[in-house]
Amino acid sequence: MDGDVAVGVKRGSDELLSGSHYNSPNSSVTSNGSDSKKLRVEENPPSRVIHIRKLPNEVSETEVIALGLPFGKVTNILMLKGKNQAFLEMGTEEAAITMVNYYTTVTPQVRNVPVFIQYSNHKELKTDSALNQRAQAVLQAVSAVQDGSSPNSESGGSESVLPAPSPVLRIIIDNMFYPVTLDVLQQIFSKFGTVMKIITFTKNNQFQALLQYSEPVNAQQAKLSLDGQNIYNSCCTLRIDYSKLVNLNVKYNNDKSRDYTRPELPAGDGQDSSMNKDSTSLLGSPTAAPFSSGGGYSSSLCLAQGRGAISPLSAAAAAAAAAGRVALAGHSGSSGVLLVSNLNEEMVTPQSLFTLFGVYGDVQRVKILFNKKDSALIQLSDGNQAQLAMSHLNGQKMYGKIIRVTLSKHQTVQLPRDGLDDQGLTKDFANSPLHRFKKPGSKNFQNIFPPSATMHLSNIPEDVTEEDLRLLFSNAGGTVKAFKFFQDRKMALLQMATVEEAIQALIDLHNYDMGGGHRLRVSFSKSTI
Repeated sequence: MDGDVAVGVKRGSDELLSGSHYNSPNSSVTSNGSDSKKLRVEENPPSRVIHIRKLPNEVSETEVIALGLPFGKVTNILMLKGKNQAFLEMGTEEAAITMVNYYTTVTPQVRNVPVFIQYSNHKELKTDSALNQRAQAVLQAVSAVQDGSSPNSESGGSESVLPAPSPVLRIIIDNMFYPVTLDVLQQIFSKFGTVMKIITFTKNNQFQALLQYSEPVNAQQAKLSLDGQNIYNSCCTLRIDYSKLVNLNVKYNNDKSRDYTRPELPAGDGQDSSMNKDSTSLLGSPTAAPFSSGGGYSSSLCLAQGRGAISPLSAAAAAAAAAGRVALAGHSGSSGVLLVSNLNEEMVTPQSLFTLFGVYGDVQRVKILFNKKDSALIQLSDGNQAQLAMSHLNGQKMYGKIIRVTLSKHQTVQLPRDGLDDQGLTKDFANSPLHRFKKPGSKNFQNIFPPSATMHLSNIPEDVTEEDLRLLFSNAGGTVKAFKFFQDRKMALLQMATVEEAIQALIDLHNYDMGGGHRLRVSFSKSTI
């Protein structure tokens, strides 16, 4: 059996083959019998140290701690990642008994993988702090969060943490500078159990979601671990509470709602159900998204990369983040390649795609497909930039056609072999001087907005007039509705008649040579004139 070996720790070992009570529906072990001819099993007496086996690879300390959180205070942890095992010390024996009894009837899961839980031979854990530093830092951070969330948790007994009143969570996202897709929510929350249904909506100008687990205990684990955490650096803060509902009624599987138990549900609203799993913007058309203020775009999820997150639990969250706590949406390792379809094949070029998608990330390569020239692969620097570009540009109009943007299976965009003429369909932009996000701390990180009719212009020469700019943008094929110089006249706002016209103007005029070494910089603005 994988992992069924004696595990050496400083104080001896738990003899896994000599007798313990395995609390799992998958196990036929009983206290007075055996589950094989070779294995004689005796039930271990209760202990406040819990032994957890069959953990999935790359499991985090937080995910293991989350198994014990609903039952009381967790006071110590020892990870044995090489053996896919861990030891969890609860505050009291009563809390451990409650935990083991619960998981006797409900299969414990980590990352949707069943794990085995049993009492340990140890009565307490004595861990070498030097070897176990990371786990201890995570435990301290989670304990701080738990103490803030559960005033009674000091007692640590079975009555200290009330069971979750509902398997349904109500999630409010504060400081929502970037769209949070339904798939991102599913990824974050599925780390704590099976997510069955999600409904998203906007109420009081706030993006909210209702999320239903298969078990109330999963909702409790998720609330304790995620409440107050940020999805992206310093923004998109999760506020989580229990819903009064105990069951969600989902009618459609689309970008606003999903019932994962009923894949046959219609998309509704005329949406293409085949696009649903590819996570279009939850807020409908990105142009209608309620971005109330400009935030700092994160090149990676804050907790995924161990960066400090600003939140109501800032001290605990920062400590947890520094210890490499939970990777929320987990995009840091995902592909940065997008598939863009329904392009106007008569008009589109690698350069035009580079310019438009470059608003949301540093485009490395573009490949228009040889046998399907209305589709292209676009490789950005990382998965987060790809996700951001997808959420903003899917469903937008480019050269008269509504484009579709999804994540690609490909990890990279292949360049043509040396000497092979691909008719200019593939272009490498890795060394382009036009990348907006190469410089750390660049103001461009604070100025990422959905496509809008109003554009922000910068790097304008002193002798260029309003009339010059109106004429320039009119010639790009649209109507200039309004114009406003900033005080220093080096920057301006210019509003086109439609978002499509603004997209066209940005493609044509970003990096336009204004003379005297000035190249015009064009981006979308959240402002109106």
